[in-house]
Amino acid sequence: MSQKLIPPAGSKIHLADYDPRHVDGDWDRKSAAKQIKKNTEVSRDLAYKLYAENRRAVLLVLQGMDTAGKDGTIRTVMTGINPQSFQITSFKQPSAEELDHDFLWRIHKAVPRRGQVGIFNRSHYEDVLIVRVHNLVPEEEWMTRYDRINEFEKLVVQGNVTLVKCFLHISKDEQRERLQARLDNPDKRWKFSTGDLAERKLWDDYQAAYAAALTRCNTEHAPWHIVPSDRKWYRNMVVSTIFRETLERLDPRTPPAENGLDGITVE
Repeated sequence: MSQKLIPPAGSKIHLADYDPRHVDGDWDRKSAAKQIKKNTEVSRDLAYKLYAENRRAVLLVLQGMDTAGKDGTIRTVMTGINPQSFQITSFKQPSAEELDHDFLWRIHKAVPRRGQVGIFNRSHYEDVLIVRVHNLVPEEEWMTRYDRINEFEKLVVQGNVTLVKCFLHISKDEQRERLQARLDNPDKRWKFSTGDLAERKLWDDYQAAYAAALTRCNTEHAPWHIVPSDRKWYRNMVVSTIFRETLERLDPRTPPAENGLDGITVE
């Protein structure tokens, strides 16, 4: 059974309609690994050309519940890409300086410059997610932010930045297993916080907040991809394919060399 990766713009999204364990087609771990390798090889070459071209940029936004796999996705998708040509920004609790500005101030500063691939590990959507769930600002404030986010993303796209938004969709059961795995592995306990358990108790509130953000901010110029993420190998294959196809559509070209170089010998 097929499951749409990109919901129609303007449609109401119910996360219960999306199976986090869904696999579209006959993929398995082995075939996915081969596809991921092919994707990263193609993306590496195209990212190099995007950097050399220096006219456009790509911004990959990753959102998801704790343990959804944002870090793992980044490690896979960026395999082999020259560090000079991409930047990763992780948005944590705002600083005092950031709180003294509009919520989009720190986001706009992190938008990748021309020739770059930017990755947001969490993003401006935190300001309609955690802010909403924890009542950090009045409802009349965060309710206005959906439209402001859409306007901001339109501005970014008009500035020759291709925006790719991926929601890494996991189940509550899968999150439990991944949190327990962190606890059980001494080398991964550093990734676990007792605060994770408190946030887990708010699962339904976060699901409602995500559904609202996916519904209100799924636009023609910046659509959401809802990526089934219970199976890590499938998640990585899907996102690496999305990234590769985005670069292929852009079809970046290295700039022409200056005239008169033929016959020059370097001594």
